[in-house]
Amino acid sequence: MGVELNHPSRPAYLLLEDGRRFEGQILGVEDVALGEVVFNTGMTGYQEILTDPSYTGQLVTMTYPLIGNYGVTDEDRESPQPQVAGFIVREAARRHSSWRASGGLEDYLLQHGVVAISQVDTRALTRHIRDQGAMRGGIAPARVAEDELMDRIQSLPIMEGLDLACGVSTTTRYEVEAVGEERFHVMAYDFGVKAHSPRLLAERGCRVTVVPASITADEILTEAPDGLFISNGPGDPAAVERALDAIRILSEKGIPIFGICLGHQLIGRAFGGETYKLPFGHHGVNHPVKALERNTVEITSQNHGFAVRGADDESVPGAPDLRVTHRNLYDQTVEGLKHRSRPVFSVQYHPESAPGPHDSRYLFDEFVELMEEARSLRGEMASRA
Repeated sequence: MGVELNHPSRPAYLLLEDGRRFEGQILGVEDVALGEVVFNTGMTGYQEILTDPSYTGQLVTMTYPLIGNYGVTDEDRESPQPQVAGFIVREAARRHSSWRASGGLEDYLLQHGVVAISQVDTRALTRHIRDQGAMRGGIAPARVAEDELMDRIQSLPIMEGLDLACGVSTTTRYEVEAVGEERFHVMAYDFGVKAHSPRLLAERGCRVTVVPASITADEILTEAPDGLFISNGPGDPAAVERALDAIRILSEKGIPIFGICLGHQLIGRAFGGETYKLPFGHHGVNHPVKALERNTVEITSQNHGFAVRGADDESVPGAPDLRVTHRNLYDQTVEGLKHRSRPVFSVQYHPESAPGPHDSRYLFDEFVELMEEARSLRGEMASRA
């Protein structure tokens, strides 16, 4: 059993850019936090959410009313430290209980300097965001004047046009060794990659080299990888131009490419598609997605504020070489793409499922199959030569 929390009242409030105010209590560090306010509908997985680089620049609201009941553990981190700009909950568990726990949520927030607020009416907040759209906001101790906080909120850049991926990408390359026999070498663009994605590739016999977002197509080609993985990440995909040439050039060479989340959006843009800002985004672990080719429905983990613009059919406006393979059953947005002639595919959601259901992990197997096919094709061409 964890230790029950018992500390004096420390009033705080959340202020939205439209003037809506929500009262609460300080949970983490007693300071001001600014960011885009979004909500996540997951009942569990709060540590993975806190450490997901895709949440950079955002104040994350958990819609489930009790957060922190099973504590935290190093095994559940998706990056070395929390990435959220701030954290908003209805109630923080007064004690945690789990055989896996190495500590409690509040201590974890304090240790990493995260500004958080509890006792917020998260139901009213979520309904407001659903009605009005995601917007900028700030968390502050009650002693901070509302006018002062509003000035700081209004000066915060909006998410459209914001390149946040460069700030979370690794500055130095690193490798995740294959589990067992090494079958393939995969280069992974880090735009905010979560730890589980390279891990799942490694479990399938891939040695994964995670590289900075600034690496060029020529640098990748010199290493002759078997495949290219393009990770998730924060911000506006329209502001991230680095990988577009690499996607086009490497796919033309027949190198299989698999993109998720931001990587999916970049693949769409690389071949002529457009992206746009969603009203309040998709953040949760319960989004139903229809896989059109398989005629099945997957329950998926999602975290994105932008989407690729699609048509009513399987086509992608401006990108005739792409076709839609997955649709979100909540709003019919594009959730998957595939190139009509090259070994390139992507999904908008998070098949690494950390947190979330494992319905979509087969996509990592499909990526491995593409690399097997590409290797066989190269062998046939070499033998003919």
